[in-house]
Amino acid sequence: MSLRNIKEKVGLFLYPHKDLVLSRLRFLRVLASLGALAIFILYYGFPNSPENAAYLIKLTKSIFGFFVLSYAVRVFFAADSWAYLRSSRFEAGLILLLLLDVVSVFILRVNLLENFFHSLDIENFTPFYILSIQAYLLLLVGLEIVKVSAGVTGIKLKPATTFIYSFMLLIMSGTGLLMLPEMSVSGISMPFVDALFTSVSASCVTGLVAVDTATYFTFKGQLVILALIQFGGIGILTFATFFALFLKKGVGISHQAMIRDFMSEESLFNAKSMLLQIIVYTIVIEAAGSLLLYLLWDMKAPFYDDPGEMLFQSVFHSVSAFCNAGFSLFSNGLYEDFVRESYILHLVIAGIIFFGSLGFPALRDIFSIRNVRSRLTAPWKNWKLSTRIALYASIVLVVLGAALFYLLERNGAMQGQTGLAAFATAIFQSVTTRTAGFNTIDMASLGTPIVILFIFLMFIGASSGSTGGGIKTSTFVLIFLSVITTIRGKKNLELGGRSISFDLLNKAFTVFIFSATYILLGTFFLAIFEPQIPILDLVFEEVSAFCTVGLSRGITAGLSTPSKIILIISMYIGRIGTLTLAFALASRVETTGYRYPKAHILVG
Repeated sequence: MSLRNIKEKVGLFLYPHKDLVLSRLRFLRVLASLGALAIFILYYGFPNSPENAAYLIKLTKSIFGFFVLSYAVRVFFAADSWAYLRSSRFEAGLILLLLLDVVSVFILRVNLLENFFHSLDIENFTPFYILSIQAYLLLLVGLEIVKVSAGVTGIKLKPATTFIYSFMLLIMSGTGLLMLPEMSVSGISMPFVDALFTSVSASCVTGLVAVDTATYFTFKGQLVILALIQFGGIGILTFATFFALFLKKGVGISHQAMIRDFMSEESLFNAKSMLLQIIVYTIVIEAAGSLLLYLLWDMKAPFYDDPGEMLFQSVFHSVSAFCNAGFSLFSNGLYEDFVRESYILHLVIAGIIFFGSLGFPALRDIFSIRNVRSRLTAPWKNWKLSTRIALYASIVLVVLGAALFYLLERNGAMQGQTGLAAFATAIFQSVTTRTAGFNTIDMASLGTPIVILFIFLMFIGASSGSTGGGIKTSTFVLIFLSVITTIRGKKNLELGGRSISFDLLNKAFTVFIFSATYILLGTFFLAIFEPQIPILDLVFEEVSAFCTVGLSRGITAGLSTPSKIILIISMYIGRIGTLTLAFALASRVETTGYRYPKAHILVG
């Protein structure tokens, strides 16, 4: 009797129980996933004796065995087993790697992972072996989470509301992880408010810090912050949708609408096609940035003789720069002694920040192979209007900011700098002030005029569909265009040979008024709770938080708990977007098919 006949007979016998078995397995996989996450937290988040650690590893392997069994059962019950294997080849590949390792140990008496680590001259391979097993398991758990998240399309929520909840989930997860004892150097759980502040600042890619990231957190804590920056920078929904596509599960219309809203795309088709390119651009730019930073660190850096630490520093700062987060692993940021005069490195970080602030739609329009090839064959084709606004407005703001910074601070913060030093410092501060939050100068030493200029640049911020904050360059351009149009007495808004609809203008004014009003209210309450701090510093701090910039005049760590809560709310609302929040909270209008008589109101 062939194996296929045996499978058919067993299948016919078990077929009446198929739905029950698969539903129970689905439920058990969810429990196993939660258990795996709990074990991972216990293993890395708390001090463990060797006995407890060994017990947790046994539990990890048991859960892994359950996932293997569950997958085998699903393959067995599939109508076409080979088709199911092909459709879930990523999961099958993970399980196959584990089975190869098990078979090599128990049958061939050869430990493939041990030999691999020995080939890398790693004698104490046990921690790496454990990490490999846990990484396998986390990938499987991640696949289960993606499958569950795919069901978000069936939830009757607005796309904007789901986007807001996704950031809430990321923030609370980060807060819980940062409060684990093993995340802080002291071995004591981080206070809740400080952990929440740090998690919000990282997830909302702001960069304001309540504690010194370099000295307060262990390597594990810094890894958590790095993950929060990456997920918060390009959006947790983008990751979920990418993996759903990768697993061939498809993306529903409402899920595509979430990505469209987040990326400011014009159509669902464009939003869906952009997902893979988002991941590619992110990986390429961050990897290139990491490589350049690795090559440019000064020999005076304390980690220069440690390749592993230098690589982590490079990756962390590259990701932080591209996501416009502004987090640094140096106590004084880029104003630290060993990096303060590394001007080429400053320009590289400024370039990474600029690409991150330009926006994914603009990056795709400018750099995608298809568009480049199209413009080479048809040179008269121009970039999209939104791309031109993002690029030209960013360049104008960078040049204007650098010129004014040099003129106002050449005898102040830039005293003694000439040539490349002056150029790099002026360009860097102009770029980073709009959204990133790094600093190569002492922010507390700046004069009042340049502080006001920085507030203006922070308020405008980055471009739409980017990792940065602010009201966005397109909003500022539309409002400025509206003012010019009104002064000239024109009735239509025109830009780049195109007419701008008044719906877009209304959205721009909504964002502007909401943002300005919120910043005014936030500053008002900060002034109540911090009467001893100069009002200009409070305005600077509030704008930096709401526009997710991360620059500070050195007052963040000393703020009271109520003030930190105000900044937490400001960072969150500034990141998810005032318009997204308004759409999520607004009630649906039943009809707009009517019009009241026109009224004339005196203005001005």
